[in-house]
Amino acid sequence: MREVLIIGFVFVILSTIGCQQSHNPNWEQDAAKADYIHRSMKKLTDVIVHDIISPPVAARDYAYPSIAAYEALLPAFDSHTSYAEQLNGLTALPQPESGKKYCFPLASVHAFLKTSESFIFDVTQIEDFRTELYLEMDSVINMPDDVKKRSIEYGEMVAEHILDWSKKDNYAESRSFSKYEVPFDDPSKWKPTPPDFMDGIEPHWRTIRPFVLKKADQFRPAPPTEFNTKKGSQFYKETMEVYEVGKNKTPEQIEIAKFWDCNPFVSTHKGHMMFATKKISPGGHWIGITQIAAKKSNSNMMETIEAYSLVSISLLDAFISCWDEKYRSNLVRPETVINTFIDENWLPLLQTPPFPEHTSGHSVISSASALALTKLYGENFVYTDDVEIEYGLKARSFTSFIQASEEAAVSRLYGGIHYRPAIDDGVAQGRNVGKYVLENVNTRK
Repeated sequence: MREVLIIGFVFVILSTIGCQQSHNPNWEQDAAKADYIHRSMKKLTDVIVHDIISPPVAARDYAYPSIAAYEALLPAFDSHTSYAEQLNGLTALPQPESGKKYCFPLASVHAFLKTSESFIFDVTQIEDFRTELYLEMDSVINMPDDVKKRSIEYGEMVAEHILDWSKKDNYAESRSFSKYEVPFDDPSKWKPTPPDFMDGIEPHWRTIRPFVLKKADQFRPAPPTEFNTKKGSQFYKETMEVYEVGKNKTPEQIEIAKFWDCNPFVSTHKGHMMFATKKISPGGHWIGITQIAAKKSNSNMMETIEAYSLVSISLLDAFISCWDEKYRSNLVRPETVINTFIDENWLPLLQTPPFPEHTSGHSVISSASALALTKLYGENFVYTDDVEIEYGLKARSFTSFIQASEEAAVSRLYGGIHYRPAIDDGVAQGRNVGKYVLENVNTRK
């Protein structure tokens, strides 16, 4: 009788943790294992911040590992469907051996971390984290050695498939493309801004293969207002709006601008000294919001990875669409125009990012991300965003993801780094991208 009880107990443990080949309907009610992927994602974010990875590249760094984690966990869930043949160039994924037992949460985490290593510089941080996490999982799950080995091998297979796919997205080739050439003789075109006058970031990002969009300019926004510094012109009015808001900003506007700054490139100069303040990227902020939504909804591991992957897919396509317009219209930033034609001593609240003005990246990527989260968690999702607390900023509360995305968009006006059309046109652009992604990608059967 005692042996029967022990065998039964072991069976319950194995089935509860998902170390099996077949789908367990009770498993969907358990959100505890989602913590493994939350912690893995946070580690990736920390390394991205540490490595000072640019916003467009960071979106790519989130997307491929998230897709790998999703596909490695998929065999345990009959309710979800593969991204294969839905995302550009992604072919059918390797499948687990029939009749063999697997711990798919382990396979999923391994696929995520293994893929992540190829997208960051400080690989040691990921390796050390993985060692500690696997020891913890092993002690909690207590899986047989053959199941553990088989699960890691399966996660490795999925990771290799995703990595092979990622190598065909033109990223590696774009590393050797020419730098941005500053058009000094044209006052309407973007030029590097103080304090570091950095080169234009990712001027060829439009050449990266999108996940869902057919081409980078598929949702080409309205062009910016024609450059004209004469008083009374529309462009002059838009510039003066930035100038006046900058001079008369309210405490609430200051708080909003700083909360959504998300600029990995901020540097501080004191005398002959210069130091960088490492901060989260705008895409990383929305990944953080995704974690908040998943935890508040008590999402299980599959639902959690579904959210991370769908948001990161939307992020990358939004960045490609936005950067396509940025380096086509190549519009000068407000700081340059105001200092040249209006007030040479004026400074924006936020440090101007090193790339052209139109459209606002925050507006585009926040709008696309908000649509993905709204689809998964509903229109009136009330939450408190505490993502920026670790960077010294207070939490802010929202009644929906759309409300948050609209605040993120207008924050760029309050920060003094965008004209109004870049914000409004960017919101429309991002919603077009987000809507298209959701119309052409299905995660549920």
